[in-house]
Amino acid sequence: MSNHHQSIAIETPQNWGKSYELIDSGGFEKLEQFGEFVVRRPEPQALWSKSLSEEFWALKANAHFKKEKGSTERGVWEIKKGVPDKWFIPYQSEKLDLKLKISLSSFKHVGLFPEQASNWEFLAKNIPLLSNPKPKILNLFAYTGGASLVCRQMGADVTHVDSVKPVLSWARENMEVSELDSIRWMAEDALKFVKREARRGNFYQGVLLDPPAYGRGPDGEKWVLEEQIDDMLRSVKEILDPKEHILLTNVYSLGFSTLVVENLVNGIFNVPETAESGELYLNDQYDKKLPLGVFHRYLYTS
Repeated sequence: MSNHHQSIAIETPQNWGKSYELIDSGGFEKLEQFGEFVVRRPEPQALWSKSLSEEFWALKANAHFKKEKGSTERGVWEIKKGVPDKWFIPYQSEKLDLKLKISLSSFKHVGLFPEQASNWEFLAKNIPLLSNPKPKILNLFAYTGGASLVCRQMGADVTHVDSVKPVLSWARENMEVSELDSIRWMAEDALKFVKREARRGNFYQGVLLDPPAYGRGPDGEKWVLEEQIDDMLRSVKEILDPKEHILLTNVYSLGFSTLVVENLVNGIFNVPETAESGELYLNDQYDKKLPLGVFHRYLYTS
């Protein structure tokens, strides 16, 4: 196994156009434009000072997520008049044409991680290089399904696994407004699902995983990234088509560097020299780069 030539990159998406923009970041917050509306919410990595004034932020934000005292995630949205329960933004690039629902959830999330568009483009470029014209792709911890839509649009047979039922309905809505169909939805604990597929001898030509730092399965199964990621990747190895496959791992956790993810993947898989790993970021209008997770991805063909 040659693991010494992987390209390390820091990467930001190029194709959001008017659909999305990170306006400013700092003071542990970010100010973002999603289509017509501007959202202000916490961002633990934005340790620096804001470039714009508090007055500007307060005036500009249509919705502001304020954390509850003592909680890292929970809080309440202060919403100005005219902001709907949900709205949709397009994502268009050379190969992709998607619509995605934005909605203010009881946590600080809005149903979209815009930096992931960088991984979407990797998938759009590499799925057509697989010899199988309808490759089976498994999206784990799949959330609202941006990557599932991408794979489906590129002709793949997609299985989408997430433990949270409302998130599956959200993903289904994204599929329908993007005029796609036939994604298989599984409300399951990701690790249990993978182990069961391995026992059944089922193979996939692609596995995508974007696990949270902490999570719960539908039956209260506990997921702790540091403790379970190695077991998860070892189980994934058993279901990846040994002849050809795509593996995309994405992690957003303050303790994880690119090297950690690289060591995990290199220790388990036969990683080709063309593998890419690095950090995803979004650029605000003042060229401050907000880091938003690390990725490791490759296309393997024997």
